[in-house]
Amino acid sequence: MRKHWLDNLRWVTVLLVLFYHVIYFYNNKGVFGGIGGFGEYPEWHQYQDVVMYILYPFFMPLLFLLAGISARYALQKQSPGKWFGARTRKLLVPGTIGLLVFHWMVGYFNTAVAARMGAFDGVPPIGRYFMCAFSGIGPLWFIQLLWLLCIVLLIVRAIDSKDKIWNWCGKAGIVTIILLGLMLWAGEQTLIKNPRPESLDGLFNLYKPFFYLVPFLLGYFVFSHDEVQQKVKQAWIPLMACTIISGGILIGTTFGQDNTSPAYLGSPLNNLYGWLACLAMIGWFQAKFDRTGNFAGYMARSSYGLYIVHNLVVAALAYMMKTYTTLPPMAMYAILAVAIFTLSPVLYEIIRRIPVIRWCVLGEKKR
Repeated sequence: MRKHWLDNLRWVTVLLVLFYHVIYFYNNKGVFGGIGGFGEYPEWHQYQDVVMYILYPFFMPLLFLLAGISARYALQKQSPGKWFGARTRKLLVPGTIGLLVFHWMVGYFNTAVAARMGAFDGVPPIGRYFMCAFSGIGPLWFIQLLWLLCIVLLIVRAIDSKDKIWNWCGKAGIVTIILLGLMLWAGEQTLIKNPRPESLDGLFNLYKPFFYLVPFLLGYFVFSHDEVQQKVKQAWIPLMACTIISGGILIGTTFGQDNTSPAYLGSPLNNLYGWLACLAMIGWFQAKFDRTGNFAGYMARSSYGLYIVHNLVVAALAYMMKTYTTLPPMAMYAILAVAIFTLSPVLYEIIRRIPVIRWCVLGEKKR
């Protein structure tokens, strides 16, 4: 039986990612990426940046957790080889070939400021093209890492070939489920605390492979059990209340800090809030949104494609407005928000109808 709450939670989380990027591109809290804010903090507060503090601690761990649940369900219906082949087409192809076909355009706008300062003077066009392609990875780090974690999962499944670990994990009670958040905190401790600018330390901290491995495996081994899901569902109201309280304390005491720094991410309060939010969202959607309709069905099918293509809309429009217009900040936010939720579906629908390009960018076979 199809779990509609799982589909709905996934596409809603993707929409939260899109909205996050609207705020993130203009942030002034020192978060890497984007094109900067409209003034220096703390003289210019930009209270709208609070969206980053609300969403960042939980939405990506939640997507990996949901991916782990879905992997368990898929592997119950098809062989590991067939499943991994489909994962490779859906994840690795867009995360590699898609960079050269589509996301170099994202990289063009990501590097536009540096280009105006002469950073690419003397670089031949082909060199600039590949640099733009690499700079266009953006949110695609998620699908690149997820593909690697799928390999890890197949290895772990081979070790647990008789499902002993999986069966044991299904016995977890609500207290144990909450305490599993300590594993996320432990995963955050693997980040490089003082990344060296001249190294790949920053790239490692972006991908956070050991951290995201935790929710992915928890999704597969723990949260794929109906019994565990029901326990979280029954506790969704107190979980949501604790989420709001812990989130309020976290934001109230840390607003203004770089909320993506290793020190911030590794704090106990950040991990407590992030994990409670994941649990509360899972329980809430089971209790209230375990149904579907025409719109929900469309979003369940297309949210992955929206995630893949949306960054071009954000990068291009955000850069053009801030560089070439004198629009007030709130107008830029409003225009960017409307654009990302309207132009991204249009762009996705166009791409999915073009043979070859559809496979390269979205990892989709013939319709």
